[in-house]
Amino acid sequence: MHLFSHCWTALRTAVAELPDTSFAQPSGCAGWLVRDLVCHLVIDAQDVLITLVTPAETEPTRDAVSYWTVADGPSVDDPLDALIVRLAKAYEEPWLLKFHLDDVGAAAGRAAELCDPAMAVRTRDQVLTASDYLSAYVLEWTLHHLDLTANLPDVADPSAPGLAQSRWMLEKIAGVAFPESFSDRDALLIGTGRREPTDAERARLGRLASKLPLVLR
Repeated sequence: MHLFSHCWTALRTAVAELPDTSFAQPSGCAGWLVRDLVCHLVIDAQDVLITLVTPAETEPTRDAVSYWTVADGPSVDDPLDALIVRLAKAYEEPWLLKFHLDDVGAAAGRAAELCDPAMAVRTRDQVLTASDYLSAYVLEWTLHHLDLTANLPDVADPSAPGLAQSRWMLEKIAGVAFPESFSDRDALLIGTGRREPTDAERARLGRLASKLPLVLR
């Protein structure tokens, strides 16, 4: 629960400190500008709020790791992705996006702090404890924080605890560990296809290379 709040606060702070010119830069999400990524974060914050007020009457069916599924490949012509791009453009001014993320994002953060960790919640036709749901979002926030920094070298990277926990989760999802020589940051970027491994990195990956990238849904 604490790590969720820590990673979410760091990501929102990084967005709040961006100069306006950064919003037109490419992000680490293929096809998305930084403004599109920030708009997606607004949607994510809304999802957190909705989920935390959607209790389930049944036992959990997933945990923080099994919440994620691995897709066969990147989605093509996804209507929600297209909607986010159009919605982000409609904001026109970066300060409006910043304001909306701060407003909804702060509310999502407060909801996470106030909820009962053992409460069962429902999302995406799954049931998880609130604790597992928020733990799953540590990976979401960390990956998108890396997306934010992809072409903005002056923006601070995600925190070491967030990177370490996200690497652990990705390894659990993959069912195999990344080489110890890989930093947490590189394991996440290469593992999710956010950058290609070098020849030397590919050699160290061995058979794992054939499983990559892991496209998470």
